[in-house]
Amino acid sequence: MVDRIGKRKPREELLKRRIPQLGYYFIVTDTKETERNYMFGLRDSISKELQGKLVIKVCKAKTIELVSEALNMASLQPQYGEPWIVFDRDQVQEFDQIISLAKEKSINVGWSNPCIEIWFNAYFGEMPAYQDSIACCNGFEKKYLQAVKQKYEKSDAAIYSKLCRYGNEKEAIEIATKKYVEHERNCNTKPSEMCPCTTVHMLIKEIKEKIEKE
Repeated sequence: MVDRIGKRKPREELLKRRIPQLGYYFIVTDTKETERNYMFGLRDSISKELQGKLVIKVCKAKTIELVSEALNMASLQPQYGEPWIVFDRDQVQEFDQIISLAKEKSINVGWSNPCIEIWFNAYFGEMPAYQDSIACCNGFEKKYLQAVKQKYEKSDAAIYSKLCRYGNEKEAIEIATKKYVEHERNCNTKPSEMCPCTTVHMLIKEIKEKIEKE
């Protein structure tokens, strides 16, 4: 790239200009719709003024390739990247192994057990003890219809904004935090056995705190 007088700018200067001050989040998920739509909604909720300071990139990968894809994305900005993988317990046999591998590679994990709808439920004040994703989705559909007056669609591109509008995100973070601590207090620290539970709230909390400090 050249400046106005035709002088080529040093590569280091160009890279420095691209580094967001509040972080560069690489979020990899294994779903086509729900988690991706939620994360895109979170990204789009950031004000135009802050979007240059806090960048969120979301991409899809196969479940077994979540960690390798996150590492690949993070390698683009090794010093400033915040790599995360976001996925559900659902029927994933390697659930605990993927989380352990991610931690070994310094990749953050936003997991939900049994599925992300348990985190969505927290926006409406509770995390019921659903033991599988089917029961969780069915229960959340009823809660969502009651609160939003609309049928819940996993492909809804506006899911994040609707959860924030009709639910309470700060309260959801508190509920999820308490549930996570409750499992730990009971010496239940194996993610596949921590049900209901999620760590997606940790990602949301981190990003929102950065935004609020600006």
